[in-house]
Amino acid sequence: MPDFPLSSTNVLALTATILLVFVTGGVVYLSVVEWRDRRRAKQSPRPSSGRLSSGRR
Repeated sequence: MPDFPLSSTNVLALTATILLVFVTGGVVYLSVVEWRDRRRAKQSPRPSSGRLSSGRR
């Protein structure tokens, strides 16, 4: 097995790769959650707050 020295360039490249994967995963997660919420809102509208639409009681 080859020996890879830990130079500052290797550490920076590894850190950048890990951060890129982490941020990409976060963006994908938030996009999926927003997509599910929009789909759920379109399928079943929320019940009204109990008021009549005409404003009368």
